[in-house]
Amino acid sequence: MRLLLLALTALLVGCASSPDVFTQQRQLGKGLNMGNSLEGPTEGEWGRKIEDADFPRIKAAGFDSVRIPVRWSTHAAQTAPYTIDPTFMQRVDHVVRTALAAGLTVSLNVHHYDELDHAPAAHRERFTALWRQIATHFAAFPDRLQFEAYNEPNTKHTAQDWNLNFAAALREIRQTNPTRAVQVGGVEWNQVYTLKDLQLPPEDRHLIIHIHYYAPFHFTHQNAFWIKGSEAWKGTKWEGTEKELAAVRKDFDVAAAFAKAQGRPIHLGEFGTCAGVEDMAARVRWTKFIRATAEERGFTWAYWEYQANFGLWDPETQTWRTPLLEALVK
Repeated sequence: MRLLLLALTALLVGCASSPDVFTQQRQLGKGLNMGNSLEGPTEGEWGRKIEDADFPRIKAAGFDSVRIPVRWSTHAAQTAPYTIDPTFMQRVDHVVRTALAAGLTVSLNVHHYDELDHAPAAHRERFTALWRQIATHFAAFPDRLQFEAYNEPNTKHTAQDWNLNFAAALREIRQTNPTRAVQVGGVEWNQVYTLKDLQLPPEDRHLIIHIHYYAPFHFTHQNAFWIKGSEAWKGTKWEGTEKELAAVRKDFDVAAAFAKAQGRPIHLGEFGTCAGVEDMAARVRWTKFIRATAEERGFTWAYWEYQANFGLWDPETQTWRTPLLEALVK
């Protein structure tokens, strides 16, 4: 009984002191993804490691938050209790602390757990155990740290499976983080049209709807070296015609309607164009319109990404790609 009373007291105190979810969402503001770093098989394998100097630079450029994708699954034991490598946990801890110290809000997720997407039921226990450890480790961190349950459920990760996996992970998170903002999206790579299948506990009022947007895909991912056949899309145009603009508005209105019905805010966690799009004017045109259309609907956002194939920052010349940067944070 005493333990129960202590738990209830902690919950009430947390509810009293924590911002509401719309305030938590606004803290995300204009965001940038730290992609191709900690979500690679090992940090730096897909590009460059995150450096401490990155975060003050991002803050000074006009961003409010960073999203830190992390592939925890390659740094944890395969058998119960599925212990995360302490050295890797401390590395992520350092990255999060450095970003927070720079004045940025942080979104921390589970990313590229490929085995989960191919066998979602078989890996439910391990997925839940990962979140138990992550949530416990970061429980005392400030409210400006947010969790994102999982990046882009796909392949065999059906809506039914994802609802079960999310519910299990959320129960673990709420044991130690009763009012921390948790972002959650739908299946099929966080598409807006799968939000309708997402089952959210109505009593949990600290959930933020999370979506991704790369349409039209043949434009944003033309000549993407990691996608077979994408070289055939090279030269695909995006002129900003009324038809093209209307398609974006229609998609974002689907997400906005779902969020309104749920009484929850939206974060656009990924959008961007890859370096295979040689027409910089088209990249800027698309990026600016996506950003503006999201903001018109009250969405916060995080551009994909900082310093790799989609990057705003050129690590070779140590300069921002100014046209893209200004399309986001002029």
